[in-house]
Amino acid sequence: MTELLYLVDSYIQSFFGTIVEQLDGAVVLDRTAFYPGGGGQPADSGHLSDGTQNWKVTKVKRVGGKLAHFIDGGLPLPGTNIEGKLDWERRYQLMRTHTALHILCGVIWRDYQSSVTGGNMEPLKGRMDFEFETMRQELVAEINLAINKEVINERDVREKILPREEAFQIPDLIRTKINLLPKGIKEVRTVEIVGLDLQADGGTHVANTREVGHIQVVDYKSKGKINKRLYIELDYPEGD
Repeated sequence: MTELLYLVDSYIQSFFGTIVEQLDGAVVLDRTAFYPGGGGQPADSGHLSDGTQNWKVTKVKRVGGKLAHFIDGGLPLPGTNIEGKLDWERRYQLMRTHTALHILCGVIWRDYQSSVTGGNMEPLKGRMDFEFETMRQELVAEINLAINKEVINERDVREKILPREEAFQIPDLIRTKINLLPKGIKEVRTVEIVGLDLQADGGTHVANTREVGHIQVVDYKSKGKINKRLYIELDYPEGD
């Protein structure tokens, strides 16, 4: 099993590991900080290096239960010691975006008791669907004001890995359809925006809502009778 460094520290930008297997044009490492994608968050990109040769990581995904790193060029042999480096600017933008979507989810659940029905993201922009019968500009403006208030509130973001049985006892996780997790999963990772939101989630996040920066709800659409979609965008860092 590959040690998944991103589960315990989203801020790891580089790491050392060893190639343990070649797999369908990719390599499997004994440890990695590359996120393979999931929950609407895209996979990371970056590079691997053995000190003399560099390989661009073009895709990371699970293949047969193993985390495969697809790279350009010939594959390094099993036993090769490598250094992995993430495309940190892109990763950090995704961390900000993912946390922004959790802020949006938390505010809408708290204020309107509307559940999430889907979502997706890319760096500094994303969308999320909710169970709303109607959506109007005035409501969007209320939501926009409320989510940015939570950024200003500087709420800490905490990650925990809990036994499955313990996680099932947390009422706030029910709305994330935790019951759809495969029975073989014995532990559940939770992400909590303290005082606002608590979800089962395997993605990467910032440590405090202040890092998200300003969030703008830029559009909304009806995707069904009780399914409304909100689109958000985040500010680029100063100097970009």
